[in-house]
Amino acid sequence: MSTAHTLETGGQVATAPVRHFISTGDHPRAVLDAIVDRAIANAGARSTALAGLSVAMLFFNSSLRTRSSFEVGIAQLGGHSTTLEVGAGVWNLETIDGAVMDADKPEHIVDAARVLSRYFDAICVRSFPKLKSLEDDLADPVISALRDHATVPVINLESCLWHPCQAMADVMTIRQRFGRTDGVKVALAWTPHIKALPTAVPNSFALAAAQFGCELTIVAPEGYDLPEAVTAQLGGATVSHDQSLLSDQDVVYAKSWGRLDRYGEPPADTLRDWILTPEKLGDAVFMHCMPLRRNVEATDAVLESPNNAAYDEAENRLHVQKEILVELIG
Repeated sequence: MSTAHTLETGGQVATAPVRHFISTGDHPRAVLDAIVDRAIANAGARSTALAGLSVAMLFFNSSLRTRSSFEVGIAQLGGHSTTLEVGAGVWNLETIDGAVMDADKPEHIVDAARVLSRYFDAICVRSFPKLKSLEDDLADPVISALRDHATVPVINLESCLWHPCQAMADVMTIRQRFGRTDGVKVALAWTPHIKALPTAVPNSFALAAAQFGCELTIVAPEGYDLPEAVTAQLGGATVSHDQSLLSDQDVVYAKSWGRLDRYGEPPADTLRDWILTPEKLGDAVFMHCMPLRRNVEATDAVLESPNNAAYDEAENRLHVQKEILVELIG
């Protein structure tokens, strides 16, 4: 089922596809470039672009930057947001098609999508993978159900596979630092963690870096590959297990993710030597989506360095997301 707006055309009813923001890969670079251009030009500006419009914020998982930046951004555009926390004031939602709903979930996400579409002009949703079944998580069930059954635009605030708003803020940050993205040497660097993490952020950063013409190198321990559905879209990206390559980059984007062949298992303690230090980074700009576990993923010295752009990325979430909203519903 494809979502659609109903339009009146000369007395006849026609339909037009609803544009969602699920992955940057769904949009041509020209559209994404225009969003980043506007985000840089309009950073800090207020407007009435969303006056009279309402946006649902549906959270299955916790948030600091995403929730704050979207709520503030919608307000700065003159719109209204309603934050709905699943399981905390909102019914637990069933996501399995054909489920016999005789357990603890009284409402199906299909029904929630159809109802929210009648109240709101857009639906934003965050739903992390459960990290129990790789096959189930690769299907991205929550974002897929909303995409298929909502009749208003759906914006992905991080799903099992993608975090496109973060990736757009990452691209904006690179543009601010270097004046361009084409030809910028960027490394996606695996970092240690105390638990297994999903691949949504590295998936989206790697894809956006490739889309925007960066020279991408993925530096990770053996076995820490990204899903094939992602790597197939990366063109000529280099994959290496050599941390010494990091000091030769313009940007080092740090992120931990779990092994796909040991899905849900935390990284081995023997990989703690992958922590990022100023010595490993050299003069490279350091980037991270945050939250960041200090002295596990990167040392305090990295975070306190003038080369740390993680706080710029966090701010840029606000600016670029406003332009995504305007692009879709403004």
